[in-house]
Amino acid sequence: MAPIAEADLNMGTTSREYPSTGVDVLVVGTGLAGLTAALECHRKGMNVRVLERNATINTAGDMFFMGLSSTGLFKHWPEMQKEFNAIGLHDVYIETRKHSGEVMVKPMRVADRLHAQGLDPSRPPGTFQMRPLIYKMFVKQVERAGIPVHFDQYVVDYFENSETGKGGVVTKEGKTYEADLVIAADGVGSKSQKLVGGQVRAVQSGRAMWRAAFPIENLDKNPEVKQTFSMANGVNCKHPVVRTFLAPGGYALTLTRPDLMIWIINHDVTGTEEESWNNTIEVQEVLDNLDNPKIPQWAPIFKELVKCTPPKTIINFNLLWRDPQPSWLSPGAHVVQIGDAAHSFLPASGNGATQAIEDAISLATCLQKGGKENISQSIRAHVRFRFIRTACAQKLGFSSAELLQETDWDKVKIDPKKSVPKMPKWIWSHDPEAYAEQYYDSAVESMKKGIRFDEDESVPPNFPPGYKYEPWTIEQIIEDKKAGRETNLGSGNWD
Repeated sequence: MAPIAEADLNMGTTSREYPSTGVDVLVVGTGLAGLTAALECHRKGMNVRVLERNATINTAGDMFFMGLSSTGLFKHWPEMQKEFNAIGLHDVYIETRKHSGEVMVKPMRVADRLHAQGLDPSRPPGTFQMRPLIYKMFVKQVERAGIPVHFDQYVVDYFENSETGKGGVVTKEGKTYEADLVIAADGVGSKSQKLVGGQVRAVQSGRAMWRAAFPIENLDKNPEVKQTFSMANGVNCKHPVVRTFLAPGGYALTLTRPDLMIWIINHDVTGTEEESWNNTIEVQEVLDNLDNPKIPQWAPIFKELVKCTPPKTIINFNLLWRDPQPSWLSPGAHVVQIGDAAHSFLPASGNGATQAIEDAISLATCLQKGGKENISQSIRAHVRFRFIRTACAQKLGFSSAELLQETDWDKVKIDPKKSVPKMPKWIWSHDPEAYAEQYYDSAVESMKKGIRFDEDESVPPNFPPGYKYEPWTIEQIIEDKKAGRETNLGSGNWD
């Protein structure tokens, strides 16, 4: 999909749902967190500008998971709701195999799997979505809303002025932007780290992911590949299917759609991986690594699938581990981090996009509740609502990765749920807007009383019931892994 340029934006206008608050908001970054923040702050009566470091908005990519808690905002944006319903994956099947190709859990409708897990098939915890289609949908809504997006604005520094009550940024070209609130949604490595309390150190996980998405017609090169990775119940069927291949120390996912083929392999680092969605490698590099006798040998048909991949399509993405960011706020709370800038997620968590969108919804709601005279108070309330929840979701991601990489097949044969990462109710049933609306005043009152965020009993938990917050580090998780122990999630009901 072609990137979105400045000439394509700032053409429309959509009336706001709330009266003007007079709050000026500057959003840095056009990922899902930034785009959602721009839309929701605009809808709730704020004056919004967006800065993007590149000349275009990158809408490339493959698939990701969107949880139910993140898609509720579409009810406020009818055009997005209609488009989301149209582009979503419907009547999807899921299949689980060993890396050898042996089928362990036969293709099964997602609805049937949900029913087997005691969940409501009509209200799934979330769905796999196509990144290019979802991003294009968000960008079009920003365009319709008439929100200005300024391109080629590479932010190199953040600041705040306590006298004027403003936050601001400086670009690579020396241009300065100021606003009542600056939202740092510019991802991992945001330059806001210095202002909010320092850069969280990235730890090499030793793992990376090959990811590829390409037109389904490329499978015509190999009839056996086309048959094996066909839609559910046959080549001429129209049911998309997600196939999970689980290996000792690794896993792979494929998604077959009527128009598209996607494959993803979690693997040991090779030396060419980068934490970048633009880092492409050639097919032969993947094949050479799959032939390494020191790793589990994947089914030959999977190698044939790789051979069908067009040139310059495979991304080798480095998986880095990070501790929870200890602070998301500048001292005066005129700069706040959201999304990956505040809390990065492992891909296996299936939670990064969901929590980024939740952040933006919560933030806009708190700002609207507090008004222009209480921006700092509103931002601090938002962080109280989000901090423990995202720290728990991050930790759950490590547990999910362990399940995918160290599958106990004897347990899976008895209970197929043992091959599926946790998707607990406290994650998917949350409504970030309603939560902030309902408990904003309670959070503010607790702050005025000096009650710590992890001791506030006036606000019900949006994290595992019974959980008592405990700071955790990557080092602890690494030590558990080295000792052969499962990730210690902590107290409470994480299911």
